[in-house]
Amino acid sequence: MDKKVLFLSITMKIMDKNYNLMKKTILQQRQERDELLSKQYQPRTVRVPLEDYLKSPLIKLITGPRRAGKSVFALLMLKNTNFAYLNFDDNKLLSLFNEDSIAEFLQEVYPDYKYLFLDEIQNLPKWELWVAKLYRRGVNLIITGSNSKLLSSEMATALTGRYLSIDIFPFSALEYATYRGVDITDNSLEKNQIAVKTIYEYIHNGGFAETILTPSILKTYLSGIYDSVLLKDIVKRYKIRNVSALSDIAAYLLSNFTNRISISNITKELGLSSKTSTNKFCNYLQQSFLYFFLPQYNNKLQIMKKADKKVYMVDNGFITAQAFTLSQNDGRLLENAVFIHLIQMGLKVEQNLFYYRTRNNKEVDFVIKNGNAAKTLIQVCYDLSSDAVKKREVTALVEGAQDLKSNDLLIITLNDDSKLEYNGYNIKVVPFYKWVME
Repeated sequence: MDKKVLFLSITMKIMDKNYNLMKKTILQQRQERDELLSKQYQPRTVRVPLEDYLKSPLIKLITGPRRAGKSVFALLMLKNTNFAYLNFDDNKLLSLFNEDSIAEFLQEVYPDYKYLFLDEIQNLPKWELWVAKLYRRGVNLIITGSNSKLLSSEMATALTGRYLSIDIFPFSALEYATYRGVDITDNSLEKNQIAVKTIYEYIHNGGFAETILTPSILKTYLSGIYDSVLLKDIVKRYKIRNVSALSDIAAYLLSNFTNRISISNITKELGLSSKTSTNKFCNYLQQSFLYFFLPQYNNKLQIMKKADKKVYMVDNGFITAQAFTLSQNDGRLLENAVFIHLIQMGLKVEQNLFYYRTRNNKEVDFVIKNGNAAKTLIQVCYDLSSDAVKKREVTALVEGAQDLKSNDLLIITLNDDSKLEYNGYNIKVVPFYKWVME
């Protein structure tokens, strides 16, 4: 047989094989989609009108950490519609991907579909170019992904102003209680005690749905997610060679959650060679939704940029799963839980959420900014029963209020519920479980 003919014959066979494999993969994903839709899920609380969100012709971008419920959220939103589904957390689909064949099979498997749901799209190389093409063709798209900056920067480059974004995080405290069947809105004494116990468990175990009813798997399950983020979402994507440095930085940040940190100190304490690399690795960890870095509030941008930042984790379960001793860390766990709730409320780090150091170097845990002014100052204290602790927290809060000209002052505790007055300032003291309902 002529070599050219033989080559063409082999090529055609490979193409036919890939064609059939791709069709089989899309059919398998259809079955996966239908199985997911058949299950019962707890609806998520979000601060956007979902019906209007879905109807919009703009691309719907859903971001958040791994296993936080992005796909389930999208499925619940699409449940009563005719939609097609592609999951790019599937190596078979990635290896076989071909735009023309995909378009053909989607129409065959999902006739006249109204929406196209692309799950974990960031795994597809140059995905934004394909998405831009689909958008121009009038396809109504719902996209999920687990890398905030990667997705937003690529979307901004390819599709400026043509998408809407929602962040989905693990369950909030209220969602956690609802999932457990506990009504934390009941103010009776007995229910109050149950509410406090439930919230205490949330503060320690976090809000990943798979671990709520089976906390015995928490360490194994969340350690697996943590490792996947490091090795798959960061090391593999960014082709990192110094994996040990990345792991050391991640461990350092975890052990210092709610503390102030600086790139210089991390580099020095871990014996690393480059502050530039340390900063780059911290950015990767933030972009993958593992960590957040909260800046110090200051009207002068240059001073704010140079100041230490406070580090928080996206879910307290990671802290428990990586398990250094937590017996002395209830206060820090509560503070981390308060931070999580603030970002679940829609506040954005460095836009309207900060911490503050007063003129006498006292720390206010959170400052919520409204416009150009500091609106609300929040202090977190696990237990206010000690007079010395109460004085320390109140003094810092009032000094911050004087500096920033704010009168909306709040102390969040595990279970204290009262009002305080100090130097002419009224301070509301509220239990965490009541605060999350407001």
